[in-house]
Amino acid sequence: MDELMIIGVDLVAIAVLTFGVYFPRHHRRDLVVAFLGVNLGVLATSMVLGSSSVGAGLGLGLFGVLSIIRLRSNEIAQHEIAYYFAALALGLLSGLSPTVGWLTVGLMALVTGGLFVADHPRLFGRYRQQTMQLDAAHTDEAALRAHLAARLGGTVVNLSIRHVDLVNDTTLVEVRYVAGSGVRAPLGPGIERVSA
Repeated sequence: MDELMIIGVDLVAIAVLTFGVYFPRHHRRDLVVAFLGVNLGVLATSMVLGSSSVGAGLGLGLFGVLSIIRLRSNEIAQHEIAYYFAALALGLLSGLSPTVGWLTVGLMALVTGGLFVADHPRLFGRYRQQTMQLDAAHTDEAALRAHLAARLGGTVVNLSIRHVDLVNDTTLVEVRYVAGSGVRAPLGPGIERVSA
């Protein structure tokens, strides 16, 4: 009976994390499947490891290797990696707990609530990141910063020049900025937004 309660608590936690927090904010269906699959796989495997003579260290090492392979095979964002490991942690917390205790439930709520708060749209909601291809070779960082601030209509807080091509007169730059803190100029000629 305790095993069924553990599975139930895990299913509630992963459902809240996946369908209540992640998907409404990011709308990536493929990662919903990944989070659920990882969670249920980890839950099942850790329950077996917890009830057998195989050491938990071996199981955790196996999960680490598998997660590294999975994360290296497809490009996913840093916040998605956090959700990925939260799904893994929820499965481990449930699977390695012999009974449903307040500590387990509290830790699961901490993981889920922590991601709810850390990934909330209102937390640093005006901060943006863009990779931009400029139709001009910028070698002066201060002038580039002013140009980007005018184009983006915000305050540039960090920029990293990825590539300057003096032959083709282009600059590839990654910029982090605070939106809405200036007058935004139209993109027009000379600048093309590549990705958000």
